[in-house]
Parts: sequence; structure tokens; C-alpha cells
Amino acid sequence: MDGAFSENDISHVVEADKAHVWHHLSQHKPYETSDPRIIVEGKGIHVWDQHGKKHLDAVSGGVWTVNVGYGRESIANAVRDQLIKLNYFAGSAGSIPGAIYAEKLISKMPGLSRVYYMNSGSEANEKAFKMVRQIAHKKYGGKKHKILYRDRDYHGTTIACLSAGGQDERGMQYGPFTPGFVRVPHCLEYRRHEQDGAPVENYGEWAAEQIEAVILREGPDTVGALCLEPVTAGGGVITPPEGYWQKVQEICRKYDILLHIDEVVCGVGRTGTWFGYQQYGIEPDMVTMAKGVASGYAAIACLVTTEKVFEMFKDDPSDKLNYFRDISTFGGCTSGPAAALENMRIIEDENLLDNTVAMGERLMGNLHALKDKHQVIGDVRGKGLFCGLELVSDRESKEPVTEAQIAAVTGDCMAQGVVIGASNRSVPGKNNCLCFSPALIASADNIDEITSAVDSALTKVFG
Repeated sequence: MDGAFSENDISHVVEADKAHVWHHLSQHKPYETSDPRIIVEGKGIHVWDQHGKKHLDAVSGGVWTVNVGYGRESIANAVRDQLIKLNYFAGSAGSIPGAIYAEKLISKMPGLSRVYYMNSGSEANEKAFKMVRQIAHKKYGGKKHKILYRDRDYHGTTIACLSAGGQDERGMQYGPFTPGFVRVPHCLEYRRHEQDGAPVENYGEWAAEQIEAVILREGPDTVGALCLEPVTAGGGVITPPEGYWQKVQEICRKYDILLHIDEVVCGVGRTGTWFGYQQYGIEPDMVTMAKGVASGYAAIACLVTTEKVFEMFKDDPSDKLNYFRDISTFGGCTSGPAAALENMRIIEDENLLDNTVAMGERLMGNLHALKDKHQVIGDVRGKGLFCGLELVSDRESKEPVTEAQIAAVTGDCMAQGVVIGASNRSVPGKNNCLCFSPALIASADNIDEITSAVDSALTKVFG
């Protein structure tokens, strides 16, 4: 570590963790005979564990969050200064950082105009779903209430968000689910052979037309919104095929369906533009975001809408139900927008969008070189510093490798001091993707270290 951590023996911390902390996404039985990993410190793109071991973090805090890296004193100072002045007031009133960040954020999102604050990505998507349902009652007698979601996409952990989740393992044992959510097919071209009728040519347009087929089956007058990730994250880092998004946009306009883009992972620079949808010429009605908004320095999430959506909630002030009757307690925290403002300044002043594009190209180039070397790599996918490798036991059949083999690769990288991600608890039988999402500050040396560790791990696990 850098020497600032004052206590060398943290065995009591480890024991307290084992005795009382319930970790996310973790089976705790092994902790009865071994210790959980405690991350003690972070600086730049590196973190240190309780043993003082240094790791290059290639997943930005484990879940695509720490976009500007660790140890940013200016963000910590901005939060501190704001907390002393005003830490909180409910979102029924405004705040200085809330107003200024909303203005700054909207300047990056042409065509959108309104920002609703809350504290997590799941909550942001819940708010969007509630808006769609309320619009259905206000304008369509409750009929146009259905929300379409895509196979392999993920939108959060609440019951409603799991109802809109295309990753079946995430939802196992949590039903029954909220009615009115309808699945549409995925757009993973690498696995088009698993979709009946999928063509080799113009697959993107075909995949979008499958959404239209669902709309026609359900009845266009019953469908209120389509919720999609611009690049599917945990479902396998799926970049959209050519022609897909243009057709999706056309379909939504044709049937008067709100287009809700979930930017919880892709937002605030991850793909090399401020938002992932901006890579594809999409004009959304609603955009949700969370993780990279403040790089994890404070809890904040946003739902951004067009003025047209906003106007639907104030067109009849004589109606006591005619506004968005919702609140998020911690949406009133001022630390979130204060951190988000400084986070955005850093991205601008350090030209991190340009760096993301350049380092993303290097990462993709390195991954393609690994594919030439390792037969186990079936596909390379990604946009900016958001990339993935799909591992298969046979390139011809595209049979996925086992989850145990994926775990062996990530474990070997961890032993080398490089933390990479993997799809897990997602698509049954197809949790076979390695995921890479280093901070937007990544250097060429960092990128090469990541892919060198993967090269070594693949050689060790698969020969």
C-alpha cells in the first residue's frame, strides 16, 4: 500500500466481517474455514487486500462502477464541503448541487430535459416502470401497461426489476413475479444459430423484427415501453449487431411505445461516449443510470426523461393524482450530485472519453490476438472499456466451457494480481464469458498487464 494505512494488524476486522457481514453474491460456507477477502485501500486503478497484496482492478470495483479510479481527493473534498453546508433535504425541494448537476447532465444528453434523483440503478428502473404504468392509466385506461424487456438483459434486483430481467438464474427462487412484463429475444449474433429462422445476412434487422413480432402478438395497444441495455452487460457483454438499433427505434415510434434505455453500466463514459445509446443514434424517451455517475464516491442514480414524458404528469393540475406520486428518501442526499459534478469535471478535464476510446481499441486488439492463440476463445465483443471474451470448448459447435473452468481462469488472474470479471448467476448453462471493464484512466501498460494475465491463465487452465 502507499503507507497511509495506519494499522497493520486487521485480524479483528476479518473476524468481525466473518461474524457479522452478509456479503453480496456470495456462498458463505467456505468462510467457516477460510477468510473472506477484505479490500483495504485503492489508488488509481489498483486495490490492496488485507494481506497487503496489490491487484490491478480490471472491473472498476467489481461491478463497472469506479470509472475515474480510486483515491480522488477532489471528489471526497466536494462531498465533504457539501455535507457540511447541507447533507440532505427530501427531494420534494431542490438543492444547489442537484440543480447544477441536472443542468450539466442534460447538456450531455440532447433531446432529454428532466432528471429524477434516487440512490440505485434498481430503483431508477423501478421509477421508470412506475411512470409507464401511470401513463397507461392516465392516457389509455390502464391498457397500455406492458413493459417489454430483452433476453439476457438485466435491470436490477427488486422483484419488479427481476420481472423485467432476461437472466433466468438471477430470478430463480424469487417468484412469483410482477405481471405485465414480457420478454423479447436477444440480439447476440454469435449465437444466432440457436434462434429459429435467424439469417446470416441482416441479422440485426431480423433481431429487431422479433421485437415487433412480440408487440403484434401482445397487441400494440397493450405495450407501453421497451426497456433495453445499449450494450448487454452481465448477460455476456453483447454489442448490438448492425442495423439493430435503427430498426428498434422505428418500431417504437410506429407503435407509440416509450423507449427506455438502461445505462446503469454503460453510462458516463464506459463505452467512450457519455452514454452508450449515443454510439448508435438512439433517441430515447427515458434513460436510467447509476454506477459511473459518481464512480462510487457517493450513492446516486438518475432517471432522465424527455419534456414530453414530463408534461404528461402536469397536464391537469385539478386532478390530485396527476403528478408522479413517488419519493426516494436518499434521492434527497446532496452528496450524490456533488460527487457526480466533480466526477464529470474529471472526465472532461482529463479527456477520459478519448482515453476510453484509445484504450478500448488496444484492449480489443489484444483480445483478438489472444483469440488467434487460444482455441477456447470463441468470440471477442466490446465497446470502449467494456469488453468480453466468450469461451467455448469447441469453436464449431460453440459449446460453452464450464463455470468451473471460467472460475479457474478468474482465480488464476487473481493469483497473478489482476481482478477480472465473469458472467455468473445469469444465463443457465451459458455463464461462459470473461468481462473486462477497467477504469477510464487505464494506461496502455495496464491494458497489456490485464491481457497478459488472461493469456497466462488460459494457458494454465486449457493448455
